[in-house]
Amino acid sequence: MRFLLVTVFVDLLGLGIVVPVVPALMVDLTGRSADAVAWSGLLGSAFGLAQFLTAPLLGRLADRYGRRPVLLASLACLGLDWVGHALTPTVGLLLVCHAIAGACAGTTTVVNAYVADVTPPERRADAYALVGSAFGLGFVAGPVLGGLLGAVDPRLPFWAAAGLALANVAYGWRVLPESRPGDRTTPLRPNVANPLGAIAAVLRRPVLGRLTVARFCADVARMTHQSMWTFFVTCQFAWTTAQVGVTMAAGALAGAAFQARAVGPVVRRLGDRRAAVLGGAAGATALGGLAFATTPAAVYGLQAVGVLGAVGAAATQSLISRATGDAEQGAVNGALTGVAAVAELTVPITAGALFAWSLGHGAPGAVFLGAALFAGASVTLIATSGGPPPQADSPMEAEQG
Repeated sequence: MRFLLVTVFVDLLGLGIVVPVVPALMVDLTGRSADAVAWSGLLGSAFGLAQFLTAPLLGRLADRYGRRPVLLASLACLGLDWVGHALTPTVGLLLVCHAIAGACAGTTTVVNAYVADVTPPERRADAYALVGSAFGLGFVAGPVLGGLLGAVDPRLPFWAAAGLALANVAYGWRVLPESRPGDRTTPLRPNVANPLGAIAAVLRRPVLGRLTVARFCADVARMTHQSMWTFFVTCQFAWTTAQVGVTMAAGALAGAAFQARAVGPVVRRLGDRRAAVLGGAAGATALGGLAFATTPAAVYGLQAVGVLGAVGAAATQSLISRATGDAEQGAVNGALTGVAAVAELTVPITAGALFAWSLGHGAPGAVFLGAALFAGASVTLIATSGGPPPQADSPMEAEQG
């Protein structure tokens, strides 16, 4: 678990490090601010699309050949790709490098499968909460470090990201054991290893399919908040970048602390399903409240309520792992990463258009009402999903049969 948590932290730290310098680097490569904005949007889309296309395959490979080689290979590829980012002389090559980074960024898929391998079902929510905490800490530390390094040289953050990723490979090579021997009978045929086939196979399962749709709804709500919150507080309250940054960092740190210390005891007391429902309801309440927030104090209070929603994500991931056979944890988590990538590709564009429309009608918080509806749908699906099915009822066994 120590290596897995370091991996998630370094992954997010590496991605966060490059965020502050991308605009300056794009202006340097294109020569025009308007072109830099357009290419920056393409970078994000290329990353998400590549992740969508490759995550299910990485999950299948982890089931077939074991978690350790796939995780270390992904980290090594990511480290080398950050070197490519640092050296590339043209914006076109930078786009290719960023797509490769998205293709290699399947570590969450393998980490979630590894956690399910080594953790008993009743302790999985604790472990997934720690993973979420490491995620949050990387999200906070990355942009800060990237901003400091980027002030020296716009390409220095890429070298730092590369060094962290490759150092983590060396660390994992020494300390990480294999959690589950690979099963060479795991199919890699195009109809099951491509993203659409992998997602369709998961959706055909009665319980797992319902939980997957619930996860997608939660991802839509999360991405809406993530992509629109800064615009909302800037337009509604005229916050400065310093206020935005401090508030975001405080929320992320509070969320990380809550996940590390409180989520496990809450889930053990309530059980996975009730904890997932209550956590999801807290998240939906926070999003719905933002639509009507008229003071900064209200935003701070709703942010605190949103922190409580972190229990829902860990409990839902635990529920999904229980509804998944041991031989298919990688495949299912790969499909879930693909589902999340769909939300990351589509929500910023859709939510941005809705936010622009709502500004023209004097209701800047309307976009969060839509997010709250998706969060509520996620809660309803989890509450009515029923118990986990037998592990033998798996798409892998059906395919082999």
